[in-house]
Amino acid sequence: PAPAAAAPMGTGQRTAVSQAGKPMRTAPPSVQASGQPEQLKGVRRNMARVMADAHANVVPTTLADDADLHAWIGKQDITARLIRAIVAACKTVPALNAWFDGDNLTRTLHPHVDIGIAVDTDDGLFVPALRNADMLDANGVRQGINRLRNQVMDRSIPSSELSGYTISLSNFGMFAGRYATPVVVPPCVAIVGAGKLSHDVVAVMGGIEVHRRMPISITFDHRAATGGEAARFLKALLDDLAMPQ
Repeated sequence: PAPAAAAPMGTGQRTAVSQAGKPMRTAPPSVQASGQPEQLKGVRRNMARVMADAHANVVPTTLADDADLHAWIGKQDITARLIRAIVAACKTVPALNAWFDGDNLTRTLHPHVDIGIAVDTDDGLFVPALRNADMLDANGVRQGINRLRNQVMDRSIPSSELSGYTISLSNFGMFAGRYATPVVVPPCVAIVGAGKLSHDVVAVMGGIEVHRRMPISITFDHRAATGGEAARFLKALLDDLAMPQ
């Protein structure tokens, strides 16, 4: 059926068509939002404040690539391998295992690697610190992560464990998503994002193969690190993940 004619100018009558006779792009006036606004509290309120502060004070840039896991032998702890790869990359390019003070334009390079592990909960985001990750073997990493997650879930984690990390990891791929631009929270310079594993067709010498791959993103504060440093960091991380074990 033909659309209703537009109301004359100045009548004050509202219609579903514009002055040009085209359907209006807005919802009808009778449609109202349902539900009641609620005040953010606790962890979620703090998360909102921290993210807003980070957005206002960081110059973020993201590089992304795929880690090829085709050479992996047997079943391996993916998170432990990610931690090991981040440690290897931090040793290769210390510029991203650092803090940056934007007000005083100072940079602090860290000789140790404390990794903030993003933990999602119904109440909001927690980021506990896995201390001295560069000193832990795979078993130590797994024990440390399990302890931190359990403390987050039962809310027994000390506040001192939720700060002071030198670089962070968001393993969002355990739920969904391939690439991301995670938020760098000052004073940290960088955060690594790990996406959902997939089986991709890969060109090889003489043909094609199907390889298991993991999307990797590195978001960094471009005030404190160069693109070259971030790219070398990402390469070192990918090289470690590509090792058989």
